[in-house]
Amino acid sequence: MQTSDCYNQRNSLFNTMKRFIGAVNNMDQMVMVPSLLRDVPLDHSGAGKTVSTAANGFTYLDQDADMYSAYVLLKSIRNDMEWGVLRGKGQGKERTGATEGDDLEKQFHHHLNGLHAVLSELTRQADSLTRRYKEEIGCVN
Repeated sequence: MQTSDCYNQRNSLFNTMKRFIGAVNNMDQMVMVPSLLRDVPLDHSGAGKTVSTAANGFTYLDQDADMYSAYVLLKSIRNDMEWGVLRGKGQGKERTGATEGDDLEKQFHHHLNGLHAVLSELTRQADSLTRRYKEEIGCVN
């Protein structure tokens, strides 16, 4: 296998998903008392983000979040990835026929790149939360 093949495989969506799920599993195993995360800023500067729900029902991190909100969100995303997303009424309707002039390959690559970027960021957040929890409980290696 060539070096470029190893790089491409390492950055595949499947491997990105495995890294994210692994980071969240590690976080979940480390955090024995999730309630200790309440009111602890997501980052050291206190400029974290909180969980909010948009009108479409999707959850995201907003300004002033604590570590508990991030913990719950990361676990929720992991569960959705492992078990599937339950769709609400009107969501996920299949389109049939023409693709309304859109190039499906371009759409696929656009969403694949976006998903890869989001999962990479969420993995960093899970790792960061795990490190911060260790610091908070005085368990620094």
